[in-house]
Amino acid sequence: MSLLEAATRVRENAYVPYSRFKVGAALRTEAGHVHVGCNVENAAYPEGTCAEAGAIAAMCAGGERVIAEMLVIADCPEPVPPCGGCRQKIAEFAAPDVVVTLCTTEGKERRMTVAELLPGAFTQAHMDRS
Repeated sequence: MSLLEAATRVRENAYVPYSRFKVGAALRTEAGHVHVGCNVENAAYPEGTCAEAGAIAAMCAGGERVIAEMLVIADCPEPVPPCGGCRQKIAEFAAPDVVVTLCTTEGKERRMTVAELLPGAFTQAHMDRS
């Protein structure tokens, strides 16, 4: 299954009673496994959790730690980028040259590297003196 198919399918499982803005994410690990996530809102935190974070959590729950590629899809006029928190999470598990594809349900697509999504990312190297 392609990342686009996986993200499109999981997007329909989003729980978004407040925003009604469904987002799906799929990532492929170095081992070739696909993990998916969708956004989930709740009354106490209507912004909810993000699809990208859900896919990363699923990857970690599956015992893997390295993203080889990622795709995010939403129904919007232009490809929607991950929020700042998710950009940092992606950078934690993906090399700077890993491609993240941002898609709309209408077929628009934008491909960016992790370094382009989050220039100057905070990394483990910043804590070398700790």
